[in-house]
Amino acid sequence: MSAGYPFSAVVGHDDLRLALLLNAVHPGIGGVLVRGEKGTAKSTIVRALAALLPDIAAVHGCRFSCDPAAPDPRCPDGPHDGGRDTRAARLIELPVGATEDRLIGSLDLERALTEGVRAYQPGLLAAAHRGVLYVDEVNLLHDHLVDLLLDAAAMGRAHVEREGVSVSHAASFLLVGTMNPEEGELRPQLLDRFGLTVEVRAARDVPTRTEVIRRRLAFEADPAGFATQWSTSDTELAGKIADARAALPKVTLPDGELRRIAAVCAAFDVDGMRADLVLARTAVAHAAWRGAEQVEEADVAVAARLALPHRRRRDPFDEPGIEQDQLDQALRDAAEHTDPDPDPGPEGPGGGAPEPGDGPSGPTQGSQQSPQESPTGGQAPATPDPAFRARHLEIAGVGEGAPGRRSRSRAGAGRALRASTSQGAGVHLVGTLTAAAPHQHQRGRVGTALIVKAGDVRKSVREGRESNLVLFAVDASGSMAARKRMSAVTGAVISLLRDAYQRRDKVGLVTFRGSSAELVLPPTSSVEAAVARLRDLRTGGRTPLADGLLRARKTLAVERLRDPRRRALLVVVTDGRATVPVAHDAVGDALRAAAMIAAEGAASVVVDCESGPVRLGLAVRLAAALGGTGLRLEDLSADAVAGVVRAARAA
Repeated sequence: MSAGYPFSAVVGHDDLRLALLLNAVHPGIGGVLVRGEKGTAKSTIVRALAALLPDIAAVHGCRFSCDPAAPDPRCPDGPHDGGRDTRAARLIELPVGATEDRLIGSLDLERALTEGVRAYQPGLLAAAHRGVLYVDEVNLLHDHLVDLLLDAAAMGRAHVEREGVSVSHAASFLLVGTMNPEEGELRPQLLDRFGLTVEVRAARDVPTRTEVIRRRLAFEADPAGFATQWSTSDTELAGKIADARAALPKVTLPDGELRRIAAVCAAFDVDGMRADLVLARTAVAHAAWRGAEQVEEADVAVAARLALPHRRRRDPFDEPGIEQDQLDQALRDAAEHTDPDPDPGPEGPGGGAPEPGDGPSGPTQGSQQSPQESPTGGQAPATPDPAFRARHLEIAGVGEGAPGRRSRSRAGAGRALRASTSQGAGVHLVGTLTAAAPHQHQRGRVGTALIVKAGDVRKSVREGRESNLVLFAVDASGSMAARKRMSAVTGAVISLLRDAYQRRDKVGLVTFRGSSAELVLPPTSSVEAAVARLRDLRTGGRTPLADGLLRARKTLAVERLRDPRRRALLVVVTDGRATVPVAHDAVGDALRAAAMIAAEGAASVVVDCESGPVRLGLAVRLAAALGGTGLRLEDLSADAVAGVVRAARAA
């Protein structure tokens, strides 16, 4: 749906509507993250919110929207003369492909070259001050932009220190992000910054879906008439937002409800204190929204439902969300803390604390049964060993792929290495001015204006980090399942997947067992999907190692055509004991397949899972044929490697 669709006309999505409205009442809540499948009107309802926000008064001519009643004393456009304008609150959209200059601003290059002055050109953070900053596909935002956005959102100010410019300006905004979890999860640092989160799904009942279609078609046929039809409802909502904002300072938060908030957050074991503060602000905003004078238990329940789901994730691959019965139980348990003078009991303040595994977090998992044969053949999935901090696997050389955190790359952002006349992205200011400076006399320069010609322009060659395609080829044969080896292997691969998640990689998963190989997960940005497939992996049968390598080779070739700039890292997890085809040189076939992959330039790592007193060393030969690195299973732990290094230095 396009921009201009009325807020009141959106069908369903009650929690999303409420979360946005509460943030409009109390921007201090910290914004909204909207998670949901494609085609669920996430962007439509967010864009419609801006039309409901009250107009703001701003200092006349101030590019930073200073409030005339309390102008920013450090505003780059100050001091102000006292004039004022009234305008609508802005909705500023931050594109996924935005540059750092566009976000925080930079040196005004035109004035620098023509007038010889250092002037600051504001960015999107300045434009969003006192308005809404909307980031569509926020989970795909480049890491360096995420860091800048986090700093501004946390401090309410943007600081710019670059190219001889030193500026600080106010940047307080309502942060709204939308994302499709299928395309990858959000970095935990940014996830926690969003005050509230809402899961959005398309309605499954026919009447609701019918009404969505009817309204959409009516809007397309006559956008102006459709907007007029819903204008009264939107006007009423806008008035209610203004009334709730005015009433907000008068709403009281009783000590009993404050203790209830603290007890609920403690029961769900959330990190830090941000959740408690967000719950308190949301509960106050909800009370103001319904016209109450003080916060009640119902306000706290609503706040907990919106503010806690994304803060319960203890691991990047945990499913977000809270079951309603868990929340109800936590609120009932918290009722005992609403007494202003609770009795600590005979065992002290912690005497009544639940045992680990009880309460809202659910019971601890019981012991897993031993692997059993499945109806489709093979043993049931092994229980993974605990994950660990994986060592950094990096592709040699310098690439030009999408921004990430794995391998070195030439990028539009990152550390500036030098100025160049041919390659690079963006203007290298110092290099350009240095090239132009010696020619000013012969060009007839007059005054402070610098005369720059096309031949003087230098580009900035930068080096950053890129994300890669990490394709896992996992041996799931019977030899791998022996001696409970598969539990260790699964835990190690999950650790590598977690590392890929943190480094913003795409991942794919090929498995091989029995008589063939299978592409279990085509390359995707959703590392969580790879973990789910891996945890369901069944084992058993012979080892078609050559088939696994050939399937991996075909997958790499397809991805090379789709995204030529993204370099690939093949991670083969096997003991190297190829046994298929029978009565044939299975090991030789595997080595020949490996040589084909090496000839095509793919980087590779072979994780040797062979154990026991007799070792054939076939995985080592495979690594040599691939032209890659061979590692033992235990070498994948970054902490273990660091321990060996420390021991060697001590010796």
